[in-house]
Amino acid sequence: MAKEVIIWYDQEGDYLEVLFEKKEGYFRETANDAIMEKVDKEGNVIGFSILKVSALKDRKAFSLILKKAA
Repeated sequence: MAKEVIIWYDQEGDYLEVLFEKKEGYFRETANDAIMEKVDKEGNVIGFSILKVSALKDRKAFSLILKKAA
């Protein structure tokens, strides 16, 4: 079964948001200042956002693990 992933980019704000589920939740900080993870009330990751995404264009790659709250 296919699952919908919502990707939204605001060029003016230089902001990217990716949502795996349309669900109530909130954003919280990660180890990277530019990346926030969106979690539901149980702490499950349901998406993420990247601020100043164009600043990452010169980086070859980076990784960040988004995980459920303890």
